[in-house]
Amino acid sequence: MPALGLVLNAFGIGLFCWAMFALAVYALPFLVALSFGMIAFHGGAGVIVALLLGIAAGALTFAAGETAFAVTRSVALRVVIATIFAVPAAIAGYNVVFALSQIGVPSQAWREAFACLGGFCVGGTTWTRLTVLARADPPVRGG
Repeated sequence: MPALGLVLNAFGIGLFCWAMFALAVYALPFLVALSFGMIAFHGGAGVIVALLLGIAAGALTFAAGETAFAVTRSVALRVVIATIFAVPAAIAGYNVVFALSQIGVPSQAWREAFACLGGFCVGGTTWTRLTVLARADPPVRGG
């Protein structure tokens, strides 16, 4: 029975890490969606309207970022767009790894080191996924 617990714990931690890396691309749209939803709710809109407005704002943010990244030819502008998406993901990754490292790492210096490494890895993964999701060149018609 303890072996089953260890296997399930390892599976759960692996699933959590996979979800963190897979969802890191959506950190900026989630932040925008949450901000717009809270502003709408505190502005007097109902719960449903605030929820719908937040979802629409997050989806529009992601679509606009992907489209702008895919359409532009300027490398500098692509770097700026990718950085705008990667920085919130890196901050989220830092905070998640720092919180999880408090479970088993007693040293504050090592917790900070692990958190910085985790933030760097999550930000880099977000940067890579954003560049992979967007096409480098639009398809050419004709032939």
